[in-house]
Amino acid sequence: MEWLTNPEIWVAFFTLTALEIVLGIDNIIMISILVSRMPKHMQQRTRIFGLALAMVTRILLLLSITWVMRLTADLFVVFGQGISGRDLILFFGGLFLLWKSSQEMYHALEGEDETNDEPSGAGGNFFYTIIQIAIIDIVFSLDSVITAVGMVSHVPVMVAAIIVAVLVMMWASGTISEFIDKHPSLKMLALSFLLIVGTVLIAESFDVHVPKGYVYFAMAFSLAVEAINIKMRTAIAKKKKQPDPVKLRKDIPGQ
Repeated sequence: MEWLTNPEIWVAFFTLTALEIVLGIDNIIMISILVSRMPKHMQQRTRIFGLALAMVTRILLLLSITWVMRLTADLFVVFGQGISGRDLILFFGGLFLLWKSSQEMYHALEGEDETNDEPSGAGGNFFYTIIQIAIIDIVFSLDSVITAVGMVSHVPVMVAAIIVAVLVMMWASGTISEFIDKHPSLKMLALSFLLIVGTVLIAESFDVHVPKGYVYFAMAFSLAVEAINIKMRTAIAKKKKQPDPVKLRKDIPGQ
């Protein structure tokens, strides 16, 4: 029980928890957008299930840390560029984010495509959404776990930080989802960020490192500008006694 009185462990725990929450923002935004297209009565359950899946994924990757660190070793070489397991996951994960974000933008602006291949029915939508969440969890969890290992050497501290971070995200997920759903322009901004994240993941798979600080600063600045725009639109709408003029198309089954 000496670790309870060790200030270094507590500092590492709180630092890692904060980092896990920050790194999980992309994850929770994507989960919120995916879940928003499901029937209303299933959204909260799917959100919680998706975040619980993210927690399990991170812990399993953490416990198999030897295998995770081995992913950074080159598997083969293409045009003089070493390709590792991590590179492959980041590359295909980035492609998936680009495809999914673009698809969600199209659905929001143009409505559902009648010829799409998505399964119909509540059960089909649930499992289809969970499969997509699982893919996203693996992509986002990989960098998160590698970062955690680089910061802290105690596995129990890392597990505790992951659990606390995911619990915080579960607590905030409903509010974030409702806020994004209430302000459609914010949803488009979030999808634009996910396009950037997908591009960054693909770049990093080719060892082109983009400082995350630049990305997060751009996100924070854009969110601040959008918050001002939302406040102005709300004030104008109240004066005219009209709803927010910004609307996206919604074709959600079961609502």
